[in-house]
Amino acid sequence: MQEVKAQAGDVQGRFEEMAGLKGHFHFAEKKGYSGVAVYTRHAPSDVIVGYGSSEFDAEGRYVELRFDTPGRKLSLISCYFPSGSSGEERQQAKFRFLDEFDPHLARLKTQRDFILCGDVNIAHKEQDLKNWRGNRKNSGFLPQERAWMTKLLDETGLIDVYRRLQPDATDAAYTWWSNRGQAYAKNVGWRLDYHLATPAVAQLARRESIYKQEKFSDHAPITVEYEMNLSSRLSSRA
Repeated sequence: MQEVKAQAGDVQGRFEEMAGLKGHFHFAEKKGYSGVAVYTRHAPSDVIVGYGSSEFDAEGRYVELRFDTPGRKLSLISCYFPSGSSGEERQQAKFRFLDEFDPHLARLKTQRDFILCGDVNIAHKEQDLKNWRGNRKNSGFLPQERAWMTKLLDETGLIDVYRRLQPDATDAAYTWWSNRGQAYAKNVGWRLDYHLATPAVAQLARRESIYKQEKFSDHAPITVEYEMNLSSRLSSRA
């Protein structure tokens, strides 16, 4: 889960556990802002809160659960990338985040397999949003952001798991819709929510779905089911 907009006091006694799943969180210092969570049935071997950023760890953007065994190192990460849509100041902050975050993921990839479930706030290609022509100068589809995603996949070597399973999907792929106008009703959407995985784990992805039967927010949950060797099947959601 990303952008939970809660503090520890809001969660305590209410949302630490839900449906038999235990929650692990990274809260922002600022109230009502950002925040990420992972709920799991399986007890992690370690929990990492924040990725070591002097600027962005205060914003509650990263929690990593490690499920290590003698024969495997595996992490599940929930991450909320900054949005730059509010103005140039936040767009520059987003660029600083991206500059920090790719090296972090590259280092992590040398140490362990992982699945990052996140609101990335970037539509990578033209097929990832309805009105791509009209958004080429807007945050979320800027050339620099798209180039960052291309580098992450082509050079850093992560896999866009949804696209591995659904390489040609367009309208069905959207996970976010503006609250303005009739964007949701007309399916004028963007694909902003991703599973990004190391190659070995991405190969274990079997099925995906985007849940649109109910509308919870401006995002729709994306689910990918992975067939894991040591814990039967592990289903993770972003």
